Amino acid sequence: MMRGLSGKTGIVAGGGRGIGAATARRLAAEGAAVVIGDIMEEWAVDTARAICAAGGRAVGVRLDGTSAASQSAIVETALSQFDGLDFYHSNLAGGTEGDIDVLNCSEEVLDRSFAINAKSHFLATQAALPVMIDRGGGAMIYTSSGAAISGNPLQVAYPMTKNALHALVRHVARKFGKQGIRANGICPGVVMTEAVAQHLTDDYVASVLGALPHRRLGKPDDIAGAVAFLASDDGEWVNGQLWHVNGGSLLRD
Repeated sequence: MMRGLSGKTGIVAGGGRGIGAATARRLAAEGAAVVIGDIMEEWAVDTARAICAAGGRAVGVRLDGTSAASQSAIVETALSQFDGLDFYHSNLAGGTEGDIDVLNCSEEVLDRSFAINAKSHFLATQAALPVMIDRGGGAMIYTSSGAAISGNPLQVAYPMTKNALHALVRHVARKFGKQGIRANGICPGVVMTEAVAQHLTDDYVASVLGALPHRRLGKPDDIAGAVAFLASDDGEWVNGQLWHVNGGSLLRD
């Protein structure tokens, strides 16, 4: 068990399926109460129901991460349902359809990518930070991507937006660290979520695995464990970092 998660309350944005759902389950198993938000409300509700059936504490709500009002509402849900907010896992990502190289990516695709992959994290921070500062501290944990630094020739908007997120992580850590706020990001490698699995061919999966210095590709639970550590008291001296949890696909300081 992680130290200090029992009795805490957190939000998992984009928690209906995949990495977010695995993280919500892990946090609840560690004793935290979890508010799960997702643009697909029924996914969030289903995940929360399964957690409660297993003896945990969770609620699921609709969250449009690109809306300031929706971000404020999910923070209010944490306060009204569980009387606090100790961490926020901002796990929203997407908008990659039509995102190819810089000469073939439309302005519309660029704007959508920034809304989902950068603006949503900005709005989550604006909604959550005042509450956590008032309580004496808390943790912001953002899902980024190895795509931010890998130099992908086949995408332009998504890596740009994830780099913007890295700037947010470091800003929050520098500005609010003295007020008890920790901000960190996790950059997953290829994690076989439901969404990823349906877009990758068997040949592509085999080629990725062949180049990876590991025996398998990632699982949502791999990321969930890292998030749980950063949300817990065990991670209280980690601040302003971008962790690459990727099986060794990118090797960097």
